[in-house]
Amino acid sequence: MNGWPGKPETVKLLKSKKFYITTPIYYVNDRPHIGHAYTTIAADMLARYHRLQGDEVTFLTGTDENAQKTVDAAAKSGENVKAYTDRLADIWKSTWDKLDISNTDFIRTTEERHIRVVQEIWKRIWDNGDIYKGKYEGLYCNGHETFMKETDLVDGICPDHKTKPEWIVEENYFFNLKKYEKDLLKFYEDNPDFVTPVNRLNEVKSFVQQGLENISVSREKQKWGIPVPSDPKHVIYVWFDALINYISAVGIDGWIEHPADIHTVGKDIIRFHAVIWPAMLLSAKLPLPRQIMTNGFFTIDGIKISKSLGNAIDPVELVDKYGVDALRYFLLREIPYGEDGDFSETKFRERYNGELANGLGNFAARVLTLACKYDNLPRLLNLPTVLSESLAKTRQLVARHMDRFKFHETLEEIWELVSIGDAYMDSQKPWEKGDHRNTVAELTIFLLNIGEILEPFLPSTAEEIEKCITLTDPVIKVQKGKILFPRL
Repeated sequence: MNGWPGKPETVKLLKSKKFYITTPIYYVNDRPHIGHAYTTIAADMLARYHRLQGDEVTFLTGTDENAQKTVDAAAKSGENVKAYTDRLADIWKSTWDKLDISNTDFIRTTEERHIRVVQEIWKRIWDNGDIYKGKYEGLYCNGHETFMKETDLVDGICPDHKTKPEWIVEENYFFNLKKYEKDLLKFYEDNPDFVTPVNRLNEVKSFVQQGLENISVSREKQKWGIPVPSDPKHVIYVWFDALINYISAVGIDGWIEHPADIHTVGKDIIRFHAVIWPAMLLSAKLPLPRQIMTNGFFTIDGIKISKSLGNAIDPVELVDKYGVDALRYFLLREIPYGEDGDFSETKFRERYNGELANGLGNFAARVLTLACKYDNLPRLLNLPTVLSESLAKTRQLVARHMDRFKFHETLEEIWELVSIGDAYMDSQKPWEKGDHRNTVAELTIFLLNIGEILEPFLPSTAEEIEKCITLTDPVIKVQKGKILFPRL
């Protein structure tokens, strides 16, 4: 879009013209739920925002397929592991398509490009003297795919998975994580925005300050996974393997040239991303990511999402019922990013009717209905001050909020434009007798600007608004289009 009043100045969130953003790679032992959708929609929104700024965006998501829980899930389904992972990876891909996720790459940890890079990174860390062989005894939680301390348990039970960890004794390879304690603390000090929000960074710093232990990075008895290069009787530990996907997708040279700008992760995996991952990169003598953006947990009507409770919500079902942009709007508007949030379909419907149907949807319908009464409208060079200044102010606030990951506040500012547009329309009364084509043209251009600002958040809605309004020289042609958000 171009050529109307209020067109934004180019605002750069980053100095670089390249922008690399990732989601976690998701386990294929289950289907996507609303929590996965939240993380991925937030990453998509940032990717789209950067494209609007003219950045060359790499947006990565994918599936983590080398876990023991994948083997167990395949056995339970009666499939071989390869067939199972292929089928589940397709489900994840189709879900993201349904949610209008604009990822440029989808990586699977069973792909050859990933296996090659994982083994190369292993060799680099080995050559640096940071991997050694030893015996490990400890409590292993299959749900977390990691060892746990007694202090992590509640009455001997994993508090997240409600299962009793298994006591394992086996020969493993270890990574010398403890060696990097001081380096990590210095890095956090020098890069105070490395983890957001700041309370998560404080948790990470406190964890490292308490003293790190070396970690097991291989499994001897597990057969499914990537073999240790020099010892094929061992497979590389799933978390060591999985973190490297961020390099596998762009290649080692690509990562050296431009490491990830933002990793989006849930708070439950922040230690892996903010402690183990940077230490691995330091050992491999590779650059660290710029920032880790952490979101909180979801509850459903106040209850934590749980497979045993069967309360996980399929985002595709919500899209089929309410539309993709309604889901994207609710998740980004309802919960301040970084905080825990609750999903309630009652609250969803309230926001849908109050802010989408009766707000933006109603304003767009009023404007387009009036515009369609005229064969064409003048393409005005200037908007009234109340409209032009509100657009300029909102664009500045959007840039500021996006830089701070205040997505809910960004949407709040955009919705204020809808109120301003409604108030201006009511003051001008363009439905009364007479020729009001200039006023209607002003409102049409204003609506088009709102759509352009909304594109990263509600891409389908922005596209529908743009389809209805054609800018030519010297006129604007309008068609009514479909109802954006039918009332429930």
